[in-house]
Amino acid sequence: MTTALVVQARMGSSRLPGKVLMDLAGRSFLWHCLARCAATPGIDVVVCATTDSPADDAVAEEAARCGAQVFRGSETDVLARYQGAAAMVGAKTVMRVTSDCPFTDPELNGRVLAALAGADYACNNMPPGWPHGLDCEAFPFALLQRAAAEADQPFQREHVTPWIRTNETLKRVNVPGPGGAAAAHRWTLDHPEDRDYFRAVLAHLPPPPALPGTEAILAVLAAHPELSAINAARADHGRLAQSP
Repeated sequence: MTTALVVQARMGSSRLPGKVLMDLAGRSFLWHCLARCAATPGIDVVVCATTDSPADDAVAEEAARCGAQVFRGSETDVLARYQGAAAMVGAKTVMRVTSDCPFTDPELNGRVLAALAGADYACNNMPPGWPHGLDCEAFPFALLQRAAAEADQPFQREHVTPWIRTNETLKRVNVPGPGGAAAAHRWTLDHPEDRDYFRAVLAHLPPPPALPGTEAILAVLAAHPELSAINAARADHGRLAQSP
């Protein structure tokens, strides 16, 4: 039974165009995300689901260089893109991470994946308790197929899982976070301030190919509280609702 971690990525972004291919410590932001996804316990294959637009040729090429499988599909119907990506690799279980999360945590992702046993859907942000940018979710491929067949609102198709997350007939589980100050951190790439923040934080951590975990990153932020001010003004931006 194949477990696939599917990462959606594209060049288009109204706030920070080309963000996933920008440099972070000598590697692309996409590399950081994909490398961490590949290190997730229980994952058999990582798929980068990008669009079929020529503008995303560079994303497809970088994802392949990073060792990920590549699927190309609709730019606007991201739900259909996810279904196609999972089907391509014969996935029975699917985990979702977005490419604007270069600090996604393999250990936490693995905990969410393990929590899916005996449930229809697992995540770590209902309610949010982790830094914004560690969000992930897991579900059976059969449920993804059902969502793709039944979701009929543009928002549901653009953001992949709203139909699943709001379906009261499903058994949903959440991996709770520490909450408090930790949950207030913003570890997602959506604005120039976020790019500057990641570069500043990573300057205090081991360089790639090291993949420092959540505790190491939080320790840096505790020792250098001035870093959190770099993107603090963006801290109220929505979680797991973006569609790279």
